[in-house]
Amino acid sequence: MVIEDIFKALGDPTRLRIARLLGAMELAVGELAQVLGQSQPRVSRHVGILCDAGLAERRREGSWVFLRQSESGGAMIEAVQALLALAETAEPAFAALCEADRKKLAAIRHAREAAAETYFARHAGEWDELRALHSADAEVETRLAEALADAPLGALLDIGTGTGRIAELFAGHAERVVALDKNLEMLRVARAKLQHLPAHRIELVQGDFADLPFPDASFDTVILHQVLHFAADPAPALAEAARVLRSGGRIAIVDFASHDHEELRIRHQHVRLGFSDRQMAELLKAAGFATAAPTALAGGALVVKIWTAKRRAAANSAKSPALETVK
Repeated sequence: MVIEDIFKALGDPTRLRIARLLGAMELAVGELAQVLGQSQPRVSRHVGILCDAGLAERRREGSWVFLRQSESGGAMIEAVQALLALAETAEPAFAALCEADRKKLAAIRHAREAAAETYFARHAGEWDELRALHSADAEVETRLAEALADAPLGALLDIGTGTGRIAELFAGHAERVVALDKNLEMLRVARAKLQHLPAHRIELVQGDFADLPFPDASFDTVILHQVLHFAADPAPALAEAARVLRSGGRIAIVDFASHDHEELRIRHQHVRLGFSDRQMAELLKAAGFATAAPTALAGGALVVKIWTAKRRAAANSAKSPALETVK
């Protein structure tokens, strides 16, 4: 970041308003245009200047482009937000603009929530049918939290975030949370659920669990909650999880024990009918993990299992030999 570029980028009332808005939440360029009452091309030009200065960054999600504060800005971003907050107290005209923007932002939040409720209503019957077959979600979440309570979560990656529930559950205990999902509609549901969280603590990303869009050793904790049964071959997904974990980082997998409910293949698109402890241990070891004893939650026709493991220092996805289990 170059200080001259930062001050030039902030030398415009619209860009000041955009910077202030991004301190509250991630927004699509179209949503920014709606708040600012300006055309999308004009807003895109302002966005380009903020991005070039390192104050913001774009992220494409399908046909949408989302904008957020720059993750690499650190103390400079914090200083800019502190300056803008001070400006609101000193400049009544700027404060009035920001307050009007926040009211429009509230309407966007409401629209997101309404879209999420519509999605939930459309799929509620399917989810209720599946929930009736296994332990209560609250119990599963409690046991998952207990399984991860022995060390700090650090930077957490929630793979296959779905509705965003797991990301929400751990957001207050992690340094930051990245919630990833391949399905655009599910990501929009998750965004509605997570939009009350501080923008710098949560990030939503579209991506495939077999090809994660993150550098090596980016996270301290990875969670796959009811995701792995959608994989025809779980090995690439676990190899990718190992790749993005730091040495000693932890993985937690919540999924079903092996079962014979074939109807789940048709009704819920499950590719695999759960996993045995032996299968999971072999998969984790092959990916370079040292495994711990699993937890079983037998509260219905389907048994939910929680498998945890630590990334070995020498783990290297395809090349790592099978390693012994942690006692």
